This record gives sequence, C-alpha cells and structure tokens, in this order.
Amino acid sequence: MQPDVKKNKSYFSELGFKKTIDQLIKQIAELYVKDDIPWVVGYSGGKDSSACLQLMWQTLEYLKQNNKTLKPLYVITTDTLVENPIVSGWVKSSLHLLKTKAAEKGLPIYPNLLTPNIKETFWVNLIGKGYPAPRPKFRWCTERMKIRPSDRFLRKIAAESGEAIIVIGSRKAESPNRSISINKFEKETVRDNFTPHVNLSNVFTYLPIKNWSNDDVWLYILQEECPWGIKNKDLLSMYKGATDGGECPLVIDTSTPSCGDSRFGCWVCTLVQKDKSMSAMVQNDDEKSWMEPLLQLRNELDQHDHDKRDFRRLSGNVQLFVKDDERSIPGPYTKKNRELWLTLLLKAQSVIRKNPKLPSDLKSIELISQEELDEIRRIWFYEKLEIEDTVPKICKQEVKGQYHFEALEDSHVFDYDILKILKETCTNDDLSFELARGLLEIERKYYKSNRRSGLFDAFENVFKKSFYKDKSDALDHAREKKKINEQILNQQLSLTGTK
Repeated sequence: MQPDVKKNKSYFSELGFKKTIDQLIKQIAELYVKDDIPWVVGYSGGKDSSACLQLMWQTLEYLKQNNKTLKPLYVITTDTLVENPIVSGWVKSSLHLLKTKAAEKGLPIYPNLLTPNIKETFWVNLIGKGYPAPRPKFRWCTERMKIRPSDRFLRKIAAESGEAIIVIGSRKAESPNRSISINKFEKETVRDNFTPHVNLSNVFTYLPIKNWSNDDVWLYILQEECPWGIKNKDLLSMYKGATDGGECPLVIDTSTPSCGDSRFGCWVCTLVQKDKSMSAMVQNDDEKSWMEPLLQLRNELDQHDHDKRDFRRLSGNVQLFVKDDERSIPGPYTKKNRELWLTLLLKAQSVIRKNPKLPSDLKSIELISQEELDEIRRIWFYEKLEIEDTVPKICKQEVKGQYHFEALEDSHVFDYDILKILKETCTNDDLSFELARGLLEIERKYYKSNRRSGLFDAFENVFKKSFYKDKSDALDHAREKKKINEQILNQQLSLTGTK
C-alpha cells in the first residue's frame, strides 16, 4: 500500500524524487506482470491523467529493458463532443503522437477516442428531446456522455479477457469529497492495490498517484519529459491560461494558489456557477477571444429557465410541486425554445468560424454535427410529431450550405401553407393546434399501413398530452387527480387501521 500523505507534505519527501519514482515504477511493474489481465489508462489530457500515463509508459519501458513480456495497454479518452476546444485539440494531438511514438518504440500502447452514442449527446438531448440544461439535481449529462462510453469499452475488454484493470489519476488532495471516496474504496481493496470498479463487477481500479499533492504532480511532469513528444511545459501554460490572473506557481505555502484548481471540461457545463477555466483563457489571452460566443451561450443556458419549459413532463403528465399546488414541475423545453437553442448554437458556430483569431486547425470547427442534426430532426418529426420539419429551415437560414438534409422516408403531405391554415383554424391556440397536428400525423402514418397495431395507443398518447384547454385547465386536472389519489390513500389507511 502507498503511504498516506499528510496535508502540505510531499509524497517525495521521505525518499526523494528519483528514488520515489523508481520505487513506484517497480511497484507498478510487479502488479502489471502478475497475470494476463489487460490494463486500461483513463486519459483526459489533464495533469493527473498525464502523470498516470507517463508512469505507465516508463513502466513498460522498464519491463522491456528487463526482457519481460508486455501485454496490451489501452488508453481511453472520452470526448463528450462539447469539450473545451483548446483542450480537445491538445488531447487529440497527444493521442496521435502517443500512437505514433509507441509504435516506433515497440510498446503495446493503444489509444482509443470514445464518444457517446448519437442518442446520448448533449445537443440531441437538450435540443432534440428538450432536456433542460443540467443541474445538480438533474445531472443527466455525466452518465450519458462520460460514464457510458468508457463502461462500454471496459465491458468489451473484460468480456474478452475475463477481467480488466483501469488506471486513473484520482487523488485525495483534489477535494475533501474525493478523499472520502478514495478512503471508502480503500477499505474494499480485494487484492494488491486494486479496488472494485463502481459500476462493473469484473473490472478493478488502480490509483497510482492517489497520495500525491497538486505540486507533486507538477513536479513530476515538469521533471520527467513526456516520452511521446507532448511538451509538458505547454500543459503548464494551458493551466496557467485557465487560471484567474494568469498565474500558476508551484505552491510554497498555504496561501499560494495552485494550477491544480483549474478545471477543464465541457464548455456547456451548467453544473458549476461559472466556467472559470474558459473565462480565464479569454481574459488572459486576446488570441483566444474567439471563444467568447461559447461563453455567452453557456451563460444563456445557465439562466433560470422555467419560462422556457413546458408545463407538462416529457410524458405529457402534469406534476405539481409537493408543497405548491399552484405550480407544475416544468418539463422539457418548448418547441419554440428548442428551435431558439438550435438557432443560437448555429449563430455561435458561424461567428466563431468568421473570427480572424481562430486558429487555422479550427477553421472548420463544428459545434454540432450533421449526425446530431439528423437525430434531432428525427425526434422532432417522428417522436414529437412536429411535422413542420424546421431543422433544415433553421440550418439554411443560419449556416447556409454547411449541412445537407435528405428527404424524410415517409415525407408528410402537410406543407407549410396547410399547417398555417390549420393553426389559424385553431385560433392560434397552441394546444389545440398540437392536438390536431398530432392526430392528423397519426392518421397519415397508419393510413397505408397493413398493420394497425398501436394505432389506438398512439391516439391515446396524443390526447393525454394535448387535451387540456390551457395551462390553467391542466393544473386543475392535476390538482383534482392529486385530491382523488389522497382520498383513496386515506381510505386504504383507514381500512388497515394504520392512519
């Protein structure tokens, strides 16, 4: 077991830097050659994962020099598709160099860039389905975009070999919560230095730098040159640029800030009060001012959004707040606001592409992909029955020629003029129009179908969602339903004598 390091004490203080690193490499090597279980390194491009990957590279070189058989070492990086563009570029460049250099050195290191399934990307969920911007109590993004891609890879590796070991750069010094979590799992150590994976039964976790401080990490990656060609001083500069004031010193006392406080991640993240790293990048370097539209859109997503959301949940149900019968818990973004988010996103992309300060390797930067737009279009048209088919129209208006759309497989018969007449007939009542449009689309869909299975269920779902006169009527129905349910519950309790 690695010694636990007290606060403000360096991991290297007991044996010195070189002896400590040599000892750690030998320890990793001993664990690595014990069996044929494949190892996987989680790499984000940040300082902690960079330190872990460097240690693993040095370990494989040490074993090769001692004529030991090397087994595959997989490196996985999860690209959420909404990463900070600067960091994303750094990581992709690093992975390319890693692959090339490992092949040259004859080391079995295999980088893998993982992405979420198209149905689980940020924009497909937010713009397509209407999920509200993530919040601590509705953190729908992390599981879909980060955890599932890596879990799928680990399952595949573990299925092929029976087990797998994932090496990650988590450290106790990152935060009190992280320290508590690591200490908790340490008690569940099953063998050697491995702890059970949180989600996968046949995968184990190894934390080689868990007792390192922020300064220990910086000392190591600045003392030890990156073996695959990335300049670690550039990594330091990136952290420096993402720190308020542009300062990134090594900590010499408790009052000195550290670059370890910089956090890189998704530029759309609304789980934090402010994107400090991107804000600092823009503030500290005028050449990065092209990212300003990203900050503006992120801040817009972070605003109070109840007025942008439907009074119904995604299922169409109206759910009241527990202590407030006058308000319904807001559901997904309305059609109008989903279209607005798409418009704002495309505008931001267009503005960025025209910025003369945009780096040459980012001239074709893509904030949303063709595949995502196709999926959003499918959801709006087929699942939400929004047969206006506005995705191509919005794209043509905002970024003409950048995206191309094929005709839908069963193109609807209701063109814009007909839908306009229908809306006028409904006296511009959105709920009535939504109901009529949905019923017509279902009728059209099943008209030429040999099988009518599911027809009545489809009709019922449309009626369930749109039969209300207005929001006030929906709230009345929800209150009445709640009252009836409470009466039934009280009767049951009375009969059982538990009231």
